[in-house]
Amino acid sequence: MQLHLDPAAALRPEPSPAAAPWPDAVAEPAEGALDLWLLHTPDAWLRSADPDRSPLDAGERERAEAFVHDLDRAKYVAAHLMLRRVLGAYLGVAPGEVEFTREPCPCCGKPHGRPAVTAAGAPHFSMSHGGNLVLVGVAAAPVGVDTEQLAAAHTVEQVSQALHPAEHREVMAAPAVRRPAVFTRLWVRKEAYLKGLGTGLGRSPDLDYLGNGGPGTPAWPAGWTIVDVPVGTGHAAAAVRGPLTSRYEVKRLNPEGLCVTS
Repeated sequence: MQLHLDPAAALRPEPSPAAAPWPDAVAEPAEGALDLWLLHTPDAWLRSADPDRSPLDAGERERAEAFVHDLDRAKYVAAHLMLRRVLGAYLGVAPGEVEFTREPCPCCGKPHGRPAVTAAGAPHFSMSHGGNLVLVGVAAAPVGVDTEQLAAAHTVEQVSQALHPAEHREVMAAPAVRRPAVFTRLWVRKEAYLKGLGTGLGRSPDLDYLGNGGPGTPAWPAGWTIVDVPVGTGHAAAAVRGPLTSRYEVKRLNPEGLCVTS
């Protein structure tokens, strides 16, 4: 069934305060629900903050230390601390006690598919960090999220050809000044969808249509709900999951919460 960009009123995001309290205990989302958590980490904050890294596991610490640039390292650390804080609240455990695994890849069966929590019955989740934003989605069914900074013009020219042919036409039909915004919106939908499938870019991005619709365009993938997530100027974000039957809320967190011992 063809989905539409402007979802039914019941699927529009609830208004959210400027900053929600960091969660201590959260009920797992019901079937048909989608929980979204958003963190903005300005460069100035990243350079001065010193969050407690002790919840990170050995692999996360090793990957953090592998970053050449301090700012990239700080963004990685903030994203993974946020993820642990949020998931720990759903699971009722300390952030450092959250254990992760990988589901089998749908393409090859090897263990590099969707990231998952090892705890039995845990909700599904997806995380993305792009630019100065971190977005986490949590749902009872497989979910994918993606957020990116607005693409540069040369990126649009180089990468838009990898999209579905109808998506590429939509990008190129936009005025040149609008193409980065159009491309970035389509790209985050595509990345979120491929994360929801568990394939990532192991599935070619030209196979599925997630564009703006119109006469002669294909249908969006059956069985998935794709929503554009409001995250402010300079970035775009999207989330996907199976049937979505209730309103969703984007809960915006204050980065200072990462410096408070949980």
